[in-house]
Amino acid sequence: MAAKPRPVHLDLPKIRLPIPGIVSILHRISGVLLFIALPLLLGLLAASLDRESVFESYLAFVANPIVKLGLIVLLWAFLHHACAGTRFLFLDAHKGLDLKTARLTAKIVLACSLTLTVVIGALLW
Repeated sequence: MAAKPRPVHLDLPKIRLPIPGIVSILHRISGVLLFIALPLLLGLLAASLDRESVFESYLAFVANPIVKLGLIVLLWAFLHHACAGTRFLFLDAHKGLDLKTARLTAKIVLACSLTLTVVIGALLW
């Protein structure tokens, strides 16, 4: 029996990841973003609760559009991580494992996290 020849290289631009795979990777990315940002956000919260002058400087810092954009990215990371985490809890309970349902729930996670980010971000902007 002859062995199949192994590919010489992977043509990465031609590889298409399915929607559930994209949601899974985004879940991991959002978790890393939240983990990295947590000390910064906790430090800002603690400092803002310390004195009124620090809170006013915090408000000036958050008024910067680049900082607002970063906070909206963190808001998306939180919402996506929560939505995808809920989906993965159902998958761990063996609910929604068939391909059609898995694709549908992945699309719902993407739509919900993006919609909630736009709505909440618009309210907070």
